[in-house]
Amino acid sequence: MTAPTGATLLAVVLTALTAVLVLPRRPSLPGAASTPALSPALGAVAVTISVLVLWSWLSTERFVLVALLAAVALGVGRLVRRRRAARGAERRSDQVLAVCDAMASDLAAGQPPLVSLDRAAAEWPEFAPVAAAGRMGADVPAVLRDLAARPGARQLRTLAATWQVAHDTGSGLAASIGQAAEAIREDRRTARLVAAELAAAHATARMLAVLPLGVLLLGSGIGGDPVGFLTGSAVGLGCLALGLALSFAGLLWLERIADRVLGR
Repeated sequence: MTAPTGATLLAVVLTALTAVLVLPRRPSLPGAASTPALSPALGAVAVTISVLVLWSWLSTERFVLVALLAAVALGVGRLVRRRRAARGAERRSDQVLAVCDAMASDLAAGQPPLVSLDRAAAEWPEFAPVAAAGRMGADVPAVLRDLAARPGARQLRTLAATWQVAHDTGSGLAASIGQAAEAIREDRRTARLVAAELAAAHATARMLAVLPLGVLLLGSGIGGDPVGFLTGSAVGLGCLALGLALSFAGLLWLERIADRVLGR
């Protein structure tokens, strides 16, 4: 029985990594984030076995190259998941504003608060615990603050504070929630402005991350062999590993800055 080629082993490893990154598990609660299909322990065992098999079948240079390609796959998967989470947070922020506007309109029209909460829960399933707390006479502001801990829902803290003040002072809830909705709308305008400003930085960072590929093509076009140097020597593999690490670190750093500024 012949040993598998490096290309076959690489295909197997990348397929397994793609399955771990892409296949989601059904969320246990509405709106909860998807998690990898494999448990961390099983994933660690699979990675360990793959590393041992590759180490026994490949040369040192080929093993390092496959490890770098696997790291690239993991890094790209992480960035993709962060972008998906960011888009989910944006949608949740828009939903929070829509719920506050709808509640303000219902209360201004004379609808009872419980009816308004039920309608909001019908439009946004994640809001169901708040409606349930209202029906049971529980602490609605506390449930709102718990829901505000989810990415993109931080504006619900404003609604929770408004509800708490109206409950403690006996003031009109309709006017208070209307003011809260206006404050949330202003916050969303500011967030969109900041996101538009960060879009140029994101585009520049992605262009700089892809630029080395153009340099490799240019070097190959003028008669050099940059790909052979990077993949066929210890110094080249070290340069490749350092360059990939710096590129992904820069992209991840920029994503973290955006998350912190936008409150995601």
